[in-house]
Amino acid sequence: MHNPEKLQKFSGKQLQIVNKAAEMAEELVSDYHKISASQWLRSRYDIKTLADLSPDEIVSGPFAQIIRYKAQPKGSSLGSSTYDFYKICLQDNSILSIIRKSPAIKLCPFALYIITHELIHIVRFSDFLQNFNASNEEMMAEEARVHKNTHSVLKSVKLYGLSTVLKYYDKWRVSFDELLID
Repeated sequence: MHNPEKLQKFSGKQLQIVNKAAEMAEELVSDYHKISASQWLRSRYDIKTLADLSPDEIVSGPFAQIIRYKAQPKGSSLGSSTYDFYKICLQDNSILSIIRKSPAIKLCPFALYIITHELIHIVRFSDFLQNFNASNEEMMAEEARVHKNTHSVLKSVKLYGLSTVLKYYDKWRVSFDELLID
Protein backbone atom coordinates (compact mmCIF):
# COMPACT_ATOMS: atom_id res chain seq x y z
CA MET A 1 0.00 0.00 0.00
CA HIS A 2 1.14 3.50 -0.78
CA ASN A 3 0.49 6.84 0.81
CA PRO A 4 -1.12 8.91 -1.97
CA GLU A 5 -0.21 12.14 -0.15
CA LYS A 6 3.52 11.62 -0.84
CA LEU A 7 3.17 10.85 -4.57
CA GLN A 8 3.19 13.49 -7.30
CA LYS A 9 -0.25 14.08 -8.80
CA PHE A 10 -1.28 15.69 -12.08
CA SER A 11 -1.74 19.46 -11.93
CA GLY A 12 -5.00 21.04 -13.09
CA LYS A 13 -3.53 21.75 -16.52
CA GLN A 14 -2.14 18.21 -16.78
CA LEU A 15 -5.57 16.79 -15.83
CA GLN A 16 -7.10 18.72 -18.74
CA ILE A 17 -4.54 17.13 -21.07
CA VAL A 18 -5.24 13.64 -19.66
CA ASN A 19 -9.00 14.21 -20.07
CA LYS A 20 -8.45 15.21 -23.71
CA ALA A 21 -6.34 12.07 -24.23
CA ALA A 22 -9.08 9.94 -22.62
CA GLU A 23 -11.74 11.38 -24.96
CA MET A 24 -9.50 10.71 -27.96
CA ALA A 25 -8.72 7.17 -26.76
CA GLU A 26 -12.40 6.34 -26.26
CA GLU A 27 -13.24 7.55 -29.77
CA LEU A 28 -10.29 5.74 -31.39
CA VAL A 29 -10.97 2.43 -29.60
CA SER A 30 -14.69 2.72 -30.41
CA ASP A 31 -13.90 3.24 -34.08
CA TYR A 32 -11.26 0.48 -34.19
CA HIS A 33 -13.51 -2.11 -32.54
CA LYS A 34 -16.66 -0.76 -34.21
CA ILE A 35 -18.32 -0.20 -30.85
CA SER A 36 -21.24 2.20 -30.45
CA ALA A 37 -21.59 4.58 -27.52
CA SER A 38 -24.33 2.39 -26.02
CA GLN A 39 -22.04 -0.64 -26.18
CA TRP A 40 -19.36 1.37 -24.32
CA LEU A 41 -21.85 2.01 -21.55
CA ARG A 42 -22.37 -1.73 -21.31
CA SER A 43 -18.66 -2.17 -20.62
CA ARG A 44 -18.96 0.01 -17.52
CA TYR A 45 -15.57 1.44 -16.75
CA ASP A 46 -14.12 4.58 -15.28
CA ILE A 47 -10.76 6.27 -15.50
CA LYS A 48 -9.31 7.70 -12.29
CA THR A 49 -6.09 9.49 -11.45
CA LEU A 50 -4.05 9.33 -8.26
CA ALA A 51 -6.17 11.96 -6.48
CA ASP A 52 -9.17 9.60 -6.62
CA LEU A 53 -7.46 6.27 -5.93
CA SER A 54 -7.53 4.38 -2.67
CA PRO A 55 -4.15 3.23 -1.31
CA ASP A 56 -4.73 -0.35 -2.54
CA GLU A 57 -5.32 0.94 -6.11
CA ILE A 58 -1.85 2.50 -6.24
CA VAL A 59 1.04 0.44 -7.61
CA SER A 60 4.74 1.08 -8.16
CA GLY A 61 6.10 0.79 -11.67
CA PRO A 62 3.17 0.49 -14.09
CA PHE A 63 1.66 3.62 -15.61
CA ALA A 64 -1.83 2.27 -15.04
CA GLN A 65 -3.66 -0.79 -13.85
CA ILE A 66 -7.14 -2.12 -14.32
CA ILE A 67 -9.08 -3.32 -11.32
CA ARG A 68 -12.25 -5.32 -11.81
CA TYR A 69 -15.06 -4.86 -9.35
CA LYS A 70 -18.40 -6.60 -9.16
CA ALA A 71 -21.22 -4.07 -9.30
CA GLN A 72 -24.98 -4.20 -9.10
CA PRO A 73 -27.66 -1.68 -10.11
CA LYS A 74 -29.09 0.31 -7.20
CA GLY A 75 -32.15 -1.31 -5.74
CA SER A 76 -31.40 -4.73 -7.20
CA SER A 77 -30.96 -7.62 -4.83
CA LEU A 78 -30.68 -10.38 -7.42
CA GLY A 79 -27.25 -11.88 -7.96
CA SER A 80 -28.06 -12.23 -11.65
CA SER A 81 -27.98 -8.44 -12.04
CA THR A 82 -24.30 -8.12 -11.06
CA TYR A 83 -21.85 -6.96 -13.71
CA ASP A 84 -18.14 -6.29 -14.07
CA PHE A 85 -17.07 -2.70 -13.47
CA TYR A 86 -13.54 -1.88 -14.56
CA LYS A 87 -11.53 0.94 -13.06
CA ILE A 88 -8.52 2.24 -14.96
CA CYS A 89 -6.20 3.53 -12.25
CA LEU A 90 -3.73 5.97 -13.78
CA GLN A 91 -0.54 6.23 -11.77
CA ASP A 92 0.24 9.95 -12.10
CA ASN A 93 3.60 9.69 -10.33
CA SER A 94 4.91 6.96 -12.68
CA ILE A 95 3.69 8.79 -15.78
CA LEU A 96 5.18 12.11 -14.63
CA SER A 97 8.46 10.40 -13.72
CA ILE A 98 8.95 9.16 -17.32
CA ILE A 99 8.08 12.59 -18.71
CA ARG A 100 10.68 14.17 -16.39
CA LYS A 101 13.36 11.60 -17.37
CA SER A 102 12.55 11.68 -21.11
CA PRO A 103 11.68 15.24 -22.20
CA ALA A 104 10.91 14.03 -25.75
CA ILE A 105 7.88 12.16 -24.32
CA LYS A 106 4.94 14.56 -24.03
CA LEU A 107 1.98 14.03 -21.69
CA CYS A 108 -0.85 14.06 -24.25
CA PRO A 109 0.48 11.34 -26.58
CA PHE A 110 1.80 9.31 -23.65
CA ALA A 111 -1.57 9.44 -21.84
CA LEU A 112 -3.31 8.66 -25.15
CA TYR A 113 -1.22 5.50 -25.54
CA ILE A 114 -1.71 4.39 -21.93
CA ILE A 115 -5.49 4.94 -21.93
CA THR A 116 -5.95 3.40 -25.38
CA HIS A 117 -3.99 0.37 -24.19
CA GLU A 118 -6.13 -0.04 -21.07
CA LEU A 119 -9.39 0.43 -23.01
CA ILE A 120 -8.33 -2.32 -25.42
CA HIS A 121 -7.81 -4.60 -22.42
CA ILE A 122 -11.34 -3.80 -21.22
CA VAL A 123 -12.81 -4.52 -24.67
CA ARG A 124 -10.98 -7.86 -24.72
CA PHE A 125 -12.17 -8.77 -21.21
CA SER A 126 -15.74 -7.72 -22.04
CA ASP A 127 -15.75 -9.72 -25.28
CA PHE A 128 -14.29 -12.76 -23.48
CA LEU A 129 -11.18 -12.67 -25.67
CA GLN A 130 -9.02 -12.66 -22.55
CA ASN A 131 -9.60 -13.96 -19.02
CA PHE A 132 -9.10 -11.23 -16.42
CA ASN A 133 -7.58 -13.79 -14.01
CA ALA A 134 -5.07 -15.33 -16.43
CA SER A 135 -1.75 -16.94 -15.49
CA ASN A 136 1.36 -14.74 -15.44
CA GLU A 137 2.55 -16.30 -18.71
CA GLU A 138 -0.79 -15.66 -20.42
CA MET A 139 -0.86 -12.09 -19.04
CA MET A 140 2.56 -11.42 -20.60
CA ALA A 141 1.36 -12.80 -23.95
CA GLU A 142 -1.77 -10.66 -23.65
CA GLU A 143 0.35 -7.56 -22.99
CA ALA A 144 2.22 -8.16 -26.26
CA ARG A 145 -1.12 -8.61 -28.13
CA VAL A 146 -2.58 -5.45 -26.62
CA HIS A 147 0.57 -3.44 -27.39
CA LYS A 148 0.27 -4.59 -31.04
CA ASN A 149 -3.40 -3.57 -31.09
CA THR A 150 -2.60 -0.23 -29.45
CA HIS A 151 0.02 0.44 -32.12
CA SER A 152 -2.52 -0.46 -34.83
CA VAL A 153 -5.07 1.95 -33.37
CA LEU A 154 -2.60 4.83 -32.99
CA LYS A 155 -0.14 4.46 -35.89
CA SER A 156 -2.08 6.72 -38.27
CA VAL A 157 -3.12 9.32 -35.67
CA LYS A 158 -1.61 12.74 -36.31
CA LEU A 159 -0.55 14.03 -32.90
CA TYR A 160 2.66 15.84 -32.04
CA GLY A 161 4.95 13.52 -30.07
CA LEU A 162 3.01 10.32 -30.74
CA SER A 163 5.75 8.80 -32.92
CA THR A 164 8.18 9.12 -29.98
CA VAL A 165 5.71 7.30 -27.71
CA LEU A 166 5.12 4.55 -30.29
CA LYS A 167 8.89 4.08 -30.57
CA TYR A 168 9.15 3.94 -26.75
CA TYR A 169 6.76 0.95 -26.77
CA ASP A 170 8.32 -0.86 -29.77
CA LYS A 171 9.92 -3.54 -27.60
CA TRP A 172 6.52 -4.54 -26.18
CA ARG A 173 5.01 -5.34 -29.57
CA VAL A 174 7.04 -8.53 -29.95
CA SER A 175 5.48 -11.87 -29.14
CA PHE A 176 5.84 -13.32 -25.66
CA ASP A 177 8.14 -16.05 -26.99
CA GLU A 178 10.47 -13.39 -28.38
CA LEU A 179 10.52 -11.64 -24.97
CA LEU A 180 11.66 -14.89 -23.33
CA ILE A 181 14.62 -15.17 -25.76
CA ASP A 182 15.97 -11.69 -24.91
